[in-house]
Amino acid sequence: MESLFTSTLTVALAEIGDKTQLLSLLLATRFSNKWAIIAGIIVATIVNHGLSAWLGQHSIQWLSDNWVQWILSGSFIAIGLWILIPDKLDDEPNLMAQFGPFLATCVLFFLAEIGDKTQVATIVLGAQYQNLFWVTLGTTLGMLLANIPVIIFGEKLMQRLPLNTTRFIAAGLFIVLGVITAIWH
Repeated sequence: MESLFTSTLTVALAEIGDKTQLLSLLLATRFSNKWAIIAGIIVATIVNHGLSAWLGQHSIQWLSDNWVQWILSGSFIAIGLWILIPDKLDDEPNLMAQFGPFLATCVLFFLAEIGDKTQVATIVLGAQYQNLFWVTLGTTLGMLLANIPVIIFGEKLMQRLPLNTTRFIAAGLFIVLGVITAIWH
């Protein structure tokens, strides 16, 4: 259960102010079918994060335990620092609007997640916990926790959320997690 809880919390925090969260806001303003957007996020995240957790789980096999600890620690710290850099949304949704909310969300979310901090976090979590199912489920839940309120409440929520403060808190948590991982093994 630790892998589920940690994966959920990690991705929910990393997603705050992320480009896929901005993408959720944009899709919610373009499409009225909010459930199709949510379903698209679920499918895209399960596929992307499932592959990412699998990569983390299998790539770590070739390293000694000592190296794994330092790589995991460094990765958490790097993600924490990465969170401090605000994301900007590209003009991708204009290209996909013709395909409807579900397909547009599936494709755009999958592509936006490639190389994103939540994908990197999922690879790290897959390596750390060696549990494809719980890590993928947790990261998917984290993605939904961060994005469903944005989809449902849209711009009103984003205006009230102190994004910079939240970003600093999330970054700090990742850096602390990295330090704890370096010390505790």
